[in-house]
Amino acid sequence: MNSAVNPAGNTAGPLPVIDVSPFTGPSTPDTGRERAGVARRIEAACLDSGFFYISGHGVPDDLIALLREAAARFFLLPPEHKMRISMDRGGRAWRGYFPVGGELTSGRPDLKEGLYFGADLGREDPRPLHGPNLYPEEVPELRSAVRAYMDALTGVGQAVMRGVALSLGLEEDYFASGYTATPTVLFRIFHYPPAAESGRGGWGPDEWGVGEHTDYGLLTLLLQDGNPGLQVHTARGWIEAPPIPGTLVCNIGDMLDRLTGGLYRSTPHRVRNHTGRGRLSFPFFFDPGWDCEVPPLPSLPARDGGRPRWDGLDLRAFTGTYGDYLTAKVAKVFPHLGGRVLPPAPGPRESV
Repeated sequence: MNSAVNPAGNTAGPLPVIDVSPFTGPSTPDTGRERAGVARRIEAACLDSGFFYISGHGVPDDLIALLREAAARFFLLPPEHKMRISMDRGGRAWRGYFPVGGELTSGRPDLKEGLYFGADLGREDPRPLHGPNLYPEEVPELRSAVRAYMDALTGVGQAVMRGVALSLGLEEDYFASGYTATPTVLFRIFHYPPAAESGRGGWGPDEWGVGEHTDYGLLTLLLQDGNPGLQVHTARGWIEAPPIPGTLVCNIGDMLDRLTGGLYRSTPHRVRNHTGRGRLSFPFFFDPGWDCEVPPLPSLPARDGGRPRWDGLDLRAFTGTYGDYLTAKVAKVFPHLGGRVLPPAPGPRESV
């Protein structure tokens, strides 16, 4: 595994690089002290921007290389071949491929194409976002790469959440014994085409690969290729979060914001591919169990203030399960699909 070191030592601009190997590696006599130190660094990053890089995650380099190569091969396929696994064929499972402009952020089409995956389950599962994945016959190695990567990242998510628990003064296994005992895990592969493929010489100033948003769950673990494009909104303004070899970008989602009463804020971020090359990214979402309600932790006071959310949402006003929250959010991202496969909502969805 390559170590994640950049010329500045331990930061990428203002974002820290945190070695989480005390949580992902074997226990040693010094593990407790080392884990406490990692937890302090996670706390500082979560209080500052809600974004940080992690090294020492233990995901094999050869698995990452296989995943990247298979994804690149898929996105080179002719459009009609990619559409053979269109999300329209995935039904309630919300799995498969969508073309450029097929996903919305805040009501505006994103300038990316992508693949949606989740835990491979049977077609008989009645829940939205649950069921079998769709894999391309033209790139058979993508199936094994996606499954192996999701398994590996589930372990990394549990490890990072142990550090988050310690950072909040909780028992190390607080989340693993409850909210993430059976986590909701979702995986996306996105391709941001170069502006030259827009057909009009470039993207406009208000067009984004993905517009400003926050993520929905507990943690996002993002693998980037070698191309920059991710931007994070911090107290210092918008900053770049460029790729660092050997690392994953980790950021807080809405449910960790809600659990901590706003102590750890989910941070807006966005993507614009200005490299002139295609850009691949691989976000993995590690979220609470589908049927979990996510009330604020009683040990932490609710907090007011901070930058208003991009969508005007007050997380304190939401009631229901994580599955309720996620389904309503994704239905806004793919409104045509949501209208076809979801049952009528019992009431207005403006609260989510």
